[in-house]
Amino acid sequence: MKKWKIGRSKVIFFIFILLLFTTFLVTASKTAKKVDSSIACRITDFSGEVDPTQRMGFFEGRDVAIPELALNTDTKTRVLGSSSAEKWIEIDLSDQTLKAWEGDSLFLQTLVSTGLPWFATPKGEYNIWSKMRATRMEGGEGKYYYNLPNVPYVMFFENDKVPSWRGYSLHGTYWHNDFGKVHSHGCVNLPTSMAEKLYYWTSPQMPEGKSYVRVSKDNPGTRIVIHE
Repeated sequence: MKKWKIGRSKVIFFIFILLLFTTFLVTASKTAKKVDSSIACRITDFSGEVDPTQRMGFFEGRDVAIPELALNTDTKTRVLGSSSAEKWIEIDLSDQTLKAWEGDSLFLQTLVSTGLPWFATPKGEYNIWSKMRATRMEGGEGKYYYNLPNVPYVMFFENDKVPSWRGYSLHGTYWHNDFGKVHSHGCVNLPTSMAEKLYYWTSPQMPEGKSYVRVSKDNPGTRIVIHE
C-alpha cells in the first residue's frame, strides 16, 4: 500500500505541474501580440498623413513620446540636391552607415540602424517604390513587439526578389537614438533630421500638398545598394 500511495502522489503531482504549465502556455499565447515575422514593417495606415492626435508610440516594452520634428505637417514640396548626376543610396551593413550620392559626389552621410541578426536587412540592389510622409508601423512579437504611429519620412524599397509586401523601408526614427548599431526588424532606421533630407532628395518626387506617392514611368524611384 505504501508503494502505491507514493506512486500515486507522484503521478498526481506530475499531472498538476503539467496542467499548470499548459495553462501558462495558453494564457501566454492569448496575451502575446504576434505579427508575421516575414514582414519587416506591417503598415496599418496608408494615407501618408501625420495624425497629430497620436503622440505616443510603443517599442519593446516601453512607451515613447513622438518629437515635434516627426509631427511637422508641412507638405510643401522641396527638392534637395543640385547635381544632374544620378542619385543613388549606399547602405553599408558592416559599419552601419548610409551615404547618398549624386554621381560620385557625396550629398549626405549618416549612421543608421539596420536589422537585428534574426530580422536582417536584405542585401542587394533595390529601388524606392513609394514614399509616405508618415505612417503607423506594427510588428515583432513578445518583448520585440512594437506599435509606432507617425513614423516619419518613409521610403519603401523593393526588387524582383524582395517584393513590396515585405515592408522594407528607410525611415526616420524617434524610439531610439543608438545609431551605428543594429536595432530594427529589417528596415533602415535613420535619425529623423537625416530622413527628412533624404525624403525630399529621393524620387519619386512628392506632388505639392500630398503625403503619399508611388513610382510611375515619369517619376521613377531612387536606386538603393545594400552591402556588407
